[in-house]
Amino acid sequence: MSTYARDQAVSAWEQWRERRGAAVSAPHGPLALTGTHWLDDVADGAIPGLPGVWRQEDGAVVRDLDGTATVLRPEGGPLLLPDGRKVLAINREGLLAVRVWDPESAARTAFAGIDVFPRDARWAVPGRFTPFEAARSVRVANADGQERGLGLSGELAFTVDGVAHTLAVTVEDDGRLWAVLADATSGKTTFRFRFLYTEAPAADGTLTVDLNRTQLPPCAFSDAFICPFPPPGNTLPYALEAGERALLTS
Repeated sequence: MSTYARDQAVSAWEQWRERRGAAVSAPHGPLALTGTHWLDDVADGAIPGLPGVWRQEDGAVVRDLDGTATVLRPEGGPLLLPDGRKVLAINREGLLAVRVWDPESAARTAFAGIDVFPRDARWAVPGRFTPFEAARSVRVANADGQERGLGLSGELAFTVDGVAHTLAVTVEDDGRLWAVLADATSGKTTFRFRFLYTEAPAADGTLTVDLNRTQLPPCAFSDAFICPFPPPGNTLPYALEAGERALLTS
């Protein structure tokens, strides 16, 4: 790689780091999530800290407050409260929940950055995506202790230092690939698992796999997220000393 190309790669990685820091610390970013409240577990329609009476009806969440009903649909927009908090309805395998983001959350106030490994060009390697004949789903544990389906679209193959491996991945709406993975550092010098997003593959399936951009999952920033654990086969057989490794707090 030429000096110019190397400098461009480093600059792009530094910009990615800046964007990540801004995104996770945004007023309604991952650090601001303070609760995920499943409607099946809500007694008498009361959600701690939220005004109104909450219920589920026809696949939507309904809040009754002062004689006015507000409907929140999982595919719809959020409800913004006067104090700056954001409320959103989600659906996970037919179960409805209400999520609450608070810009004044303790986690957001204490945020001091994301600890990362230094960028190393050895972790940016050629890869190839091979789609499955048909999309499939596997049951995996989630960060909240429940088991849920994880949709998978195909396999991403790459080689690092002569060691070949494949990861089961999902194709995102924008064409990027998403993998949930672990490695020999997981739960030791890094979070117990991490996410990897790649660029969209070319028509022939080729792409660059930049493991320097391996990132912490949302549940590293808030216990209220229900991130999926890695599916079978998605544990790398070596120490992936690349990308984000831990949340820093003040």
